[in-house]
Amino acid sequence: MMGEALIGRLEAAVSRLEALSGGARGGLSDTTASAQDPAIVAFDDLVASALGRVSAAAGKIGTDVAEVTRLVEKAFLVGKDLLVRTNQTQKPTMESVTMFMGPLNETILEANALAEGTRSIYANHLKAAAGSLAALAWIGYTGKGCGMPLPIAQVEESWQMAEFYSNKVLVEYKNKDPDHVEWVKALKELYVPNLRDYVKRYYPLGPVWQPPGSITNKAPSAPSAPSTSLCMSSASSSQPKSGMSAVFAEISSGKPVTQGLRKVTDDMKSKNRTDKTGVVAAEGKGTRNALSFSSTKAPAKLELQMGRKWVVEHHVGNKSLIIEDCDTKQSVYVYGCKDCVLQVKGKVNNITIDKCTKVGVLFKGVVAACEIVNCNSAEVQCEGSVPTISIDNTSGCQLYLSKESLEASITTAKSSEINALVPDANNDGDWALNIL
Repeated sequence: MMGEALIGRLEAAVSRLEALSGGARGGLSDTTASAQDPAIVAFDDLVASALGRVSAAAGKIGTDVAEVTRLVEKAFLVGKDLLVRTNQTQKPTMESVTMFMGPLNETILEANALAEGTRSIYANHLKAAAGSLAALAWIGYTGKGCGMPLPIAQVEESWQMAEFYSNKVLVEYKNKDPDHVEWVKALKELYVPNLRDYVKRYYPLGPVWQPPGSITNKAPSAPSAPSTSLCMSSASSSQPKSGMSAVFAEISSGKPVTQGLRKVTDDMKSKNRTDKTGVVAAEGKGTRNALSFSSTKAPAKLELQMGRKWVVEHHVGNKSLIIEDCDTKQSVYVYGCKDCVLQVKGKVNNITIDKCTKVGVLFKGVVAACEIVNCNSAEVQCEGSVPTISIDNTSGCQLYLSKESLEASITTAKSSEINALVPDANNDGDWALNIL
């Protein structure tokens, strides 16, 4: 009976996806020739199979998980329509590609609004699904100078950021509800390996655009006067990014373009701004077009100092902090950040997290040590090796250790609620909890 029920859910999910796809197929951009394109046919198969499994699993959970999964479905179908249009459109400029990717941009913003704007008990589900949609940004790849990584890397790196939240779902529901575990695993498989392998086979160097001067649709024109700047500071450069790099930096920040006002919560009021960690919780009067997440105490900072030390300071609510061009001679110092996620994409000498609240740090590996000092609610995930982890005067710290870091020496002092999660030897992709 359970097998029949599961088959029924899969069939219902596939039928819904086919119906939505049929609606998109009737658009101006779809033609008989494009419908027979092997790459488009393969994309339809990916949606029906891999995305169908995500939808079927979401149907068993319902509520907010089903709603955010419908937005994932919508984003993939919009992505298909954009792929069809690339075959009929000249390569857009750095400015006009923003207009070309507008429909996908809007869908991702809708998912981010759902993830950030509700107090759902499934918050980690919502953030994982919404964050994963940045993987579709590869459709806007126009070449080496567009400010984006190659399509395959875009898919893999975007999922790594989303996996930070999907791992939380696995830990929470591993021994509680298999439906949630099934949804997380299906979501991961949708991107890695399915979407990654699809891109590797059909679009390793990006979409195929029509050559200039061809008799087809011209490249979309750039908007006349954008009301909001979509520039964001790069971890590897002090100059603002442009083109699709800037667009998806704004998207992944989780802040809708139309949302310019913020509600003042209790922790932002002056009388409540002091706490045991000394972190300033309120945001300053920053402008949205500069995407400043700084506190009133000091401006937000993400920069390489003297070529040896990455400094990440005073960011608030920034979930897309990234350090890319780093090496084992450099260190990373994170100070005074709140409600942020930092990804360090290379191996560095050491990482220090000091006086931070509700932060997540994902890194490839360190040569010396990772230190967590004077923090509240920190989550740290190591994908490679780390010889030493030191936790001092910290309340609430979750460590996610890879197989390479199982031999790490972990020391704690004046700290509480410290957990270490390691790969489960019996279930691939699951985590086993160790309370320190």
